[in-house]
Amino acid sequence: MASDGEFIMVSIVSTVAYLGLEARSVEVQCQVAPGMVGFAVVGLPDKAVAESRERVRAAISALGLALPPKRITINLSPADLPKEGSHYDLPIALALLGAMGLVDAETLAQYVVVGELGLDGRVAGSPGVLLAALHASSRGMGLICPAVQGSEAAWAGEIEVIAAPDLLALLNHLKGQSLLRTPEPGIAEPRKGGPDMKMVKGQETAKRALEIAAAGGHNLCMVGPPGAGKSLLASCMPGILPELTPAEALEVSMIASVAGTLEAGRLMRTRPFRAPHHSASMPALVGGGLRIRPGEVSLAHLGVLFLDELPEFQRAVLDSLRQPLETREVSIARANSHVTFPANVQLVAAMNPCRCGHLGDAALACSRAPRCAADYQAKISGPLLDRIDLHVEVQAVSAADLVLPPPAEGSAEVAARVDAARHVQSARLAGTGLRTNADLDGDSLAAFASPDAAGQKLLAQAAEAMRLSARGYTRILRVARTIADLAGSSDVGRIHIAEALSYRRQAPRN
Repeated sequence: MASDGEFIMVSIVSTVAYLGLEARSVEVQCQVAPGMVGFAVVGLPDKAVAESRERVRAAISALGLALPPKRITINLSPADLPKEGSHYDLPIALALLGAMGLVDAETLAQYVVVGELGLDGRVAGSPGVLLAALHASSRGMGLICPAVQGSEAAWAGEIEVIAAPDLLALLNHLKGQSLLRTPEPGIAEPRKGGPDMKMVKGQETAKRALEIAAAGGHNLCMVGPPGAGKSLLASCMPGILPELTPAEALEVSMIASVAGTLEAGRLMRTRPFRAPHHSASMPALVGGGLRIRPGEVSLAHLGVLFLDELPEFQRAVLDSLRQPLETREVSIARANSHVTFPANVQLVAAMNPCRCGHLGDAALACSRAPRCAADYQAKISGPLLDRIDLHVEVQAVSAADLVLPPPAEGSAEVAARVDAARHVQSARLAGTGLRTNADLDGDSLAAFASPDAAGQKLLAQAAEAMRLSARGYTRILRVARTIADLAGSSDVGRIHIAEALSYRRQAPRN
């Protein structure tokens, strides 16, 4: 109680702070006390949170209410946790209305609240609602969120969701005067198919490599002249990959929710296919920025990251992918935070053999060949190339190939074989925490991908002749295991090792 006999009014509302795919509890504590008139927000807010004072003030004014002529203090606890984003608007407004006695404090204590306010009191969408809903569910609480994201929040399961279109409708609902409709989970988006493989004329070796890559989740690099069909082949990948499982769909949708790209609350069932331009910066590719957001490698989680014109990317940007490709996650360190995003991606890359693109064609190659090819390909570091399982040469398509009728086998037939191979891997890897053959390592590699005697002898000879690194040796076994799965073989034999070796890039000799 204040010295002049006036009461100090306090109200608390729960909300969240996002750190990667983790939602941490934050208390919005509002105190309305006698003293110099003011409105302060403390607790390590960023500029968007600090500006919420004006949005909250305007939204409450739109209700026909005036703020009390007292000192209003909003504390975001814990105070040492950075608070970023506009989703603090609605919890701040409700905490203030609770301190003013216009909303029951006990009712507010049952909910986690997120949402941005417009000046007219509308509740606008904000990234991360699905994470907030899962967090509220884990705490046995309900969620108050924007109406446009109610169907997204409803995917969290058995949780009470109040999806408010505006502040007035929300207040009427909390007072029991006019109840809001309970949102239904958004319908999962239909499968999106890319070009059919029947569109690809010739290129049988490349199509076989694409099938192996899809079946085992392996990284693939295609090298060939302009117009050979590398980009078309890569765009066929979504059509032969299996749909996401429900658990995987939730995982991918959580990343999309944090990035603010989840549309109409629909869970994603098609595996992501991201194709950033070669001018992409390092934060754009791996994540980061002033407000840490997932990059392309995380937005492609459990899907495909396609890098066309690979040598045209900045070398430092490409090298930033080396750790995510190995660890399957991205860790972004800042002075005041450390955020980790999942990044279990399948890298598909395409490049020309040299800058002019016509190496090996005496009529079209530039005068600097073959030196230009060495310089061009040297822009990609050896350690990055070593992380690519399949390297395939894509030859130019002749006019004779173009007039041939479409191949009898298209994406549907290839997808059926890929799906069958993935089911074999899922059964084999059940309980290990691994998803595909591309994840095999250590004990799992020895248990599931050890070749027979003939295959082991061939691999040992090739390892010495091709000067394979330990990583390269491991990746040969992973690819051979996938080839065996596609062939319906329970054992990895010499023929599977031989085909896997044919896709391996040989280290250049001095």
